[in-house]
Amino acid sequence: MQELDWKQILIGEEKFEFLIEIALRTVIMYFIILFGLRLLGKRGIRQLSVFELVVIISLGSAAGDPMFYKEIGLLTPVVIFLIIVGAYRFTTYLTAKSEKIDDLIEGKSVYLIRAGKFNIEDFKKEALAKDEFFAELRQQSVSHLGQIETAILETSGILSVYFYPDEEVKFGLPILPDLFDRKIKLIEAADHYACSFCGKVEKIITTGKHNCKKCKNDEWLKAIDRCRVR
Repeated sequence: MQELDWKQILIGEEKFEFLIEIALRTVIMYFIILFGLRLLGKRGIRQLSVFELVVIISLGSAAGDPMFYKEIGLLTPVVIFLIIVGAYRFTTYLTAKSEKIDDLIEGKSVYLIRAGKFNIEDFKKEALAKDEFFAELRQQSVSHLGQIETAILETSGILSVYFYPDEEVKFGLPILPDLFDRKIKLIEAADHYACSFCGKVEKIITTGKHNCKKCKNDEWLKAIDRCRVR
């Protein structure tokens, strides 16, 4: 049985002395990354947009290889850093000067809910599943859409939610998992019902099958009007 070559396993073909060089390269690249992030400004560090995330990934990629590939000199990543940071600063300058360029790069905030109902056209444009959206709302103690005046998906991906005061809460589509699973197609008793697709609430008096007046969907859930528990 062949003995394990621990030197090969631990450091490959390199000599142990190269570990010291790796440590030195890592420390140097660490401070270069800190300096690069400092040049991005406070906004770039606090909250990343899609464009800023690309910049951060690019910086990380440029910093990685020089840490352990000795054939790559440290001057190369420094030049890359300067170009990336310069491009970032130039782009932020352009977005500050032109609303069109800002919308092109950063995108626009999107209203997902208005007056307790889905803004269907805008919701379709976003790569956001209802389950994921409902989960974010539930984390803010939302149990049905009638508690929400507006919900806005910001360009950063953060969801901003504005609530009705308790005395103005309306009947709305329930989003708790056990309630949302109780979809029905046949109305058996007069009550307030919410369309499972668009969230529109209707007071349905006659029994039988009904189609939503807004989206023509035929699946309903019994609407609720409870206030948020905070």
